Amino acid sequence: MLPKSAIVLGVALLLSSLTATLLLTNTWKSVSAASQNIQVTGSARRVLTSDFGVLRAAIQTEDPRQLDAYRQLQEARPLLEAFLEEQGINKDSVRFFPSSGFPQYHYGHNGEQLGLRAFQYQLRFEISSADVKAIEKLAASLSSLIERGVSSQIESVEYYYTGLAELKIEIQAEAAKDAQERASRIAEATGRTLGPLTSARMGVLQITPRYSNVISDYGMNDASSIEKEITAVVSSTFALE
Repeated sequence: MLPKSAIVLGVALLLSSLTATLLLTNTWKSVSAASQNIQVTGSARRVLTSDFGVLRAAIQTEDPRQLDAYRQLQEARPLLEAFLEEQGINKDSVRFFPSSGFPQYHYGHNGEQLGLRAFQYQLRFEISSADVKAIEKLAASLSSLIERGVSSQIESVEYYYTGLAELKIEIQAEAAKDAQERASRIAEATGRTLGPLTSARMGVLQITPRYSNVISDYGMNDASSIEKEITAVVSSTFALE
């Protein structure tokens, strides 16, 4: 028969072993649970209507005599201004740049310069207006100036949404909320509880023409269309409990 002291020592060792095993098991469970998370992507989209437009264009004249080309340009400007007024463009929204002139040459088949052909003069102008429909209409009708003897050329037409800075914040928040809702549903479906957010990464914003599916890794900021769509994407990681 074992001495009483040996029995006590054996029981103590057994209890100590069981305690260590329980602590190790609980620690492993805690570490395992802590390492489990879920990563989801949320998105949000809104339709935008541009509220500001900019049209850049020019009128030009050409004549073999430099002075005549310049005078023709001076005569064409009042015709342009009258046309813009007829189109409903406020004169305060029109900005004229200094006129410029340069020679035009004849060139041979190999690109060699053969001699002076004419002088060309150009008057560039820019129209900025909150009436985007008027800008759109002007862009479609400017070429009709040729009926008045004025040659014109559109350089660019751009449409912007002036409240974009504030909207960016709102739509990114909506995308983050969408990510949380997606994660919560997945966690619920698997019998888990959604824990705190551990990380989030905002994707680049995509501002595209409406109904377009073209995107860029660097983001897009379309200025060619009045009706646009802005899309925000957020990648979020949540802990699972």
